[in-house]
Amino acid sequence: MAFQRRFLSFFIVVILSSLIVSCEMSKLEEVVKLHDHHILVEETSENDFLQQAYPSYFGMVEDGKFKGLIKERTDILSLEKVGGAPTSVKMVNVKNFGAKGDGNDDTEAFEKAWEAACSSKGGAVMVVPEGNTYLLKPIRFSGPCKSKNVIVQILGTIKASDDQSDYKKDGRHWLRFDRVAGLVVEGGGTINGNGEIWWQNSCKINKDLPCKDAPTALTFYNCKNLVVKNLNIQDSQQIHLSFERCVNVQASNLSVTAPEKSPNTDGIHVTNTQNIQISNSVIGTGDDCISIVSGSQNVQATDITCGPGHGISIGSLGAKYSEAYVSGITVNRAKLIGTTNGARIKTWQGGSGTATDITFENIEMENVANPIIIDQNYCDQKNPCSKQEKAVQVKNVLYKSISGTSASQVAIKFDCSSTFPCQGIVLQDIDLKLQGKEGEQEEAKAVCSNVKVSNIGTVSPQCY
Repeated sequence: MAFQRRFLSFFIVVILSSLIVSCEMSKLEEVVKLHDHHILVEETSENDFLQQAYPSYFGMVEDGKFKGLIKERTDILSLEKVGGAPTSVKMVNVKNFGAKGDGNDDTEAFEKAWEAACSSKGGAVMVVPEGNTYLLKPIRFSGPCKSKNVIVQILGTIKASDDQSDYKKDGRHWLRFDRVAGLVVEGGGTINGNGEIWWQNSCKINKDLPCKDAPTALTFYNCKNLVVKNLNIQDSQQIHLSFERCVNVQASNLSVTAPEKSPNTDGIHVTNTQNIQISNSVIGTGDDCISIVSGSQNVQATDITCGPGHGISIGSLGAKYSEAYVSGITVNRAKLIGTTNGARIKTWQGGSGTATDITFENIEMENVANPIIIDQNYCDQKNPCSKQEKAVQVKNVLYKSISGTSASQVAIKFDCSSTFPCQGIVLQDIDLKLQGKEGEQEEAKAVCSNVKVSNIGTVSPQCY
């Protein structure tokens, strides 16, 4: 009987194994059939395309889901529990590491303070006390950190060295956070780029000088689950705040300011970054208030006040015959005052790629020179750009509920490529008037080439 039971058990196992193998072979046959019909090839090709266009985004995806979704931390107490388990919070004050805030170089003290905060096993708060101005040379706050949660609380003022020789090793960055996850930078303090010496030596101010890069005041590179809020960033050497190859970012309640004539001082720059929200911020500089360039996907800018400056720009894209991709861009609830452009998309001739799925909505223009503009013939160089056949494709762009005044007669300008015309351009509820005295008869107009526009609701002016 025992033998029979063992034999029966063995027989059942064999039958079940055969069924499983048969099932798996059936699945494999289905896969082969799909492959024969090129369905899987198409999916793989699309995925390869997206990975090429948005590399940092796909580095954060696992089984179709984000590995770490951003959770905004509002205060120090939020560090008290990580994953349900209590953890210690290490307080790191830069003064305890030798920072004086008396106008002399405090770079070494900040480096030591960061090392202590970053190496903490629990949460850490690096404090820059109020009431003092701390002078810093170029500095890199590098990760990855042992701590899963680091807060940099800037209460005082951090000011850049204006000695250009201090930037010989790296002429493109002043403050840089590199490969830090779960970082919060906040505090209500000021980051001062002290950029006047750089502006004076810019080729855009002095045409006889060669054009050179200048430092970005505050750069976040390859950071994930990042919060930047409640800061005053002013007078940058060049770009004020740059997000590069980051994933899952919240930037809010920022004041970004520089003189109107300061060259290349973009307010917030977004490149190769995915899932970023910029909100409740006031930006007035000598260049774009917000610039969004290649590799950026799922970007939301809401409740933005912009001016002076060059407006809110997607691009430039495709410079030096490069390939560029941006998609999923929304600008909602913005006011632009006295800017040279409003809602702008700019691409160079000769580039390739796409700028797609873009929405500008609920925007008020006040004395803006080019309220709505797509320029596929952008050329920011001394010599005229030669005509090229290639262009970055611009498609699926919605302009909705945009009103106000234009400082120039051309309130809407679509200067699109003859070989890659703009596609899927929609104007909905647009009311733009020429800025001027009451009683003047001249009206704003639209100039549109190589584009077919769909109008919804009341649209003024219109493309003809």
